[in-house]
Amino acid sequence: MEVRPARPRADRPDRPDDIAVQSLQVDEIVSQVGPKIAGLRRAQRLSLQQLAAISDVSAAAIHKMERNGMVPTITTLLKIGTALGVPVSYFVQEDESHPEPVHFTASGDRRAVFTPHKGLSLAGITGSYRQFQTAAAVAQIAHGATSGEKLLKHPGEELVHVLSGEVTFHVGEQDFVLVKGDSLHFSGEVPHQWENLSSKSAEVVWVALRSG
Repeated sequence: MEVRPARPRADRPDRPDDIAVQSLQVDEIVSQVGPKIAGLRRAQRLSLQQLAAISDVSAAAIHKMERNGMVPTITTLLKIGTALGVPVSYFVQEDESHPEPVHFTASGDRRAVFTPHKGLSLAGITGSYRQFQTAAAVAQIAHGATSGEKLLKHPGEELVHVLSGEVTFHVGEQDFVLVKGDSLHFSGEVPHQWENLSSKSAEVVWVALRSG
């Protein structure tokens, strides 16, 4: 692992802690929309093409939504909900059930997790973030992908372990270039950002632990 002095960066406003916590909750709810659409469609034995014809939403768009590759608009959810016989609230309401304190994820059953960052795909390997304090995913970070110009800041901690490729993290006043086998553990309270500056994609295990 190479550690080098951080390059100068203009001061940018940090993300308020309360907004960060709300964002984690919103992201989880959004991540459930796709699987709910897919679950209802399969339960009603509808193909993508059949649901598309009934809802007037393209099969390609529905496929993307089910894989959390697209966030549907309210209008689109209204169309799909009407076609499947459920209200829009069904897709965005929080799960009020009480999951078991043990969660197993098979390698082929990783749930796609919503992320606003282009070039980043997340496959969840932990249980509900409302049940557990830890959220983790196997992440694919494409060449050129970045968290953006705005520094991130939130309660809790992050742990990143690189499985392949290379990814750069800027944490506080330090830059860390992580390669296969390297790990980085830091407080989310420290302003940070990440980017893949290499010519290849990177695969990492990304763990977030919320505070309290």
